[in-house]
Amino acid sequence: MDVPKLLEAAFLLVPEEIATENDITVNDVWEYLTQDEWEAALGLLEELGDVQPPPLGFWEILATAAEQMRLEKSAAWCHWRCGETRNGIIRADLTLRPATESRRQTPIPGAGVLRPMWDIGNRTETGEPALDIARLWVEFTPLLEPGGRSSVRLAPLDPSQWRRLQPGQVITMHEDRSVAGTAIVLEARPPTAVPAAWSERAP
Repeated sequence: MDVPKLLEAAFLLVPEEIATENDITVNDVWEYLTQDEWEAALGLLEELGDVQPPPLGFWEILATAAEQMRLEKSAAWCHWRCGETRNGIIRADLTLRPATESRRQTPIPGAGVLRPMWDIGNRTETGEPALDIARLWVEFTPLLEPGGRSSVRLAPLDPSQWRRLQPGQVITMHEDRSVAGTAIVLEARPPTAVPAAWSERAP
């Protein structure tokens, strides 16, 4: 399927009544589609996908479209949202330790590349901290410098180990046994049922 058809298929999944905080609706997407502005249409569809939980197929379609347009970061983001649709959303406010106090001397790449370990309160059979792996997506910035702070999204390698996570909980990030950063959980929710309005427009 070519890019225009993929974007139109995603467009058809979005309920007409959905609007972003900036009043973007499917009508705005359609204007870009009719003008062959594929990248702009993709961006608006990504924003509309944040308003209510869309079906998994929505993000899969956008990921394929982004790959065909060779938009690597958009493709990675849409694949990330596929994972969140399957496993739930975890967001946290992360502060990295400064370079003078940490092994890390370089910025963290933002787009879900790093797979650090996390102390989220789990313990081994002997009572030692059990570190759990989760990929890290830094929100709103391409890089997070040592000593920096940002909201982040986490994609656990084993989501079942993260079920007891609660907003307000303090967790620590590790790239070795030392603490690389400290985070306060902002959001921890399981997969959400797709609102009926999304499925009603499904082609």
